[in-house]
Amino acid sequence: MKLTNAQLPPLLAQLPGWRMSPERGGTLAREFVFHDFAQAWGFMSQVAVVAEKRNHHPEWSNVYNNVSIVLSTHDAGGVSEKDVALAKFIDSLA
Repeated sequence: MKLTNAQLPPLLAQLPGWRMSPERGGTLAREFVFHDFAQAWGFMSQVAVVAEKRNHHPEWSNVYNNVSIVLSTHDAGGVSEKDVALAKFIDSLA
């Protein structure tokens, strides 16, 4: 279920570095910078394993040591609890 505008601020306060965008009904996005490509790729691999188990996959891109992630729940039409939970997990790895 898509989170309401009233539900989002306290949840976003728990996600420093993530930014909310109204595009596509709502997305969460964050950029990560690592020491090198191998570290960035290792991070993405760890996220991928958990995302697959949760059946909730990020949109992302990787250029050398930079990883850009966008989260949105397509079925809900915007940001849902699934996105917040995955963002928290991603932050725990970074």
